[in-house]
Amino acid sequence: MPHDRDLGARVAGLNARYRHHSATSVIEHALHDADTGQVALVSSFGAESVVLLHMVAMVDRAAPVLFVETGLLFPETLTYQRELADHLGLTDLRVIRAHPARLAMTDPQGQLHRSDPDACCALRKSEPLAQALAPFDAWITGRKRFQSGTRAALAFFEVEQTGGQDTGRIKINPLAHWAREDVADYMVNNRLPRHPLVARGYPSIGCAPCTTPVKPGEDPRAGRWRGTDKEECGIHFVDGKMVRGPLKAAS
Repeated sequence: MPHDRDLGARVAGLNARYRHHSATSVIEHALHDADTGQVALVSSFGAESVVLLHMVAMVDRAAPVLFVETGLLFPETLTYQRELADHLGLTDLRVIRAHPARLAMTDPQGQLHRSDPDACCALRKSEPLAQALAPFDAWITGRKRFQSGTRAALAFFEVEQTGGQDTGRIKINPLAHWAREDVADYMVNNRLPRHPLVARGYPSIGCAPCTTPVKPGEDPRAGRWRGTDKEECGIHFVDGKMVRGPLKAAS
């Protein structure tokens, strides 16, 4: 892990060097710049995941890709993951799962998502991912500025925080400046295979028990944890709070 400069200074330097670069260029440099260290892409193989997966594959098919398999994903997601990884020629795909002993102790009946979805996400997603990321200095995310007001100033590189504390890792956001239309255009222009559930009304795809189709006019994430106050699965942190996808705008 690079220790020649303060983490914040390294991040500032990276943003200064690559602020005018394209998303693909940011990925290319991030995977080889000494100031980022060892980098992994974290992918859900969800509705928009193919964009970053394709970009990374075009730069380095041997780059580590971490996929969290919660044990509750749609069968279509698992099939898509296997087929897409093969299609793109990814050679270092790491399937991350919760430890069987933790599952047996904390969720022996596999029903924790019904009583405590936050605890289920922590058990099946956040904790396994944190362990898988431990050897890495940085990781690539699909976060974008348009997703919420809290991301209006999102930079290509940022210091990762957990509970308000720096983790010592860098988060890389190559799509920070992209609009929603840019994502769709990239998929069409590169003839990339779409997740099969998108055509069936799932613009945002998580675990099967906690994801429902979205009606026309609804927010794309309306189908996630429908009927509850839960909005995120807890893989990102903003101001000390766990978040993953777009945040609801303040009323």
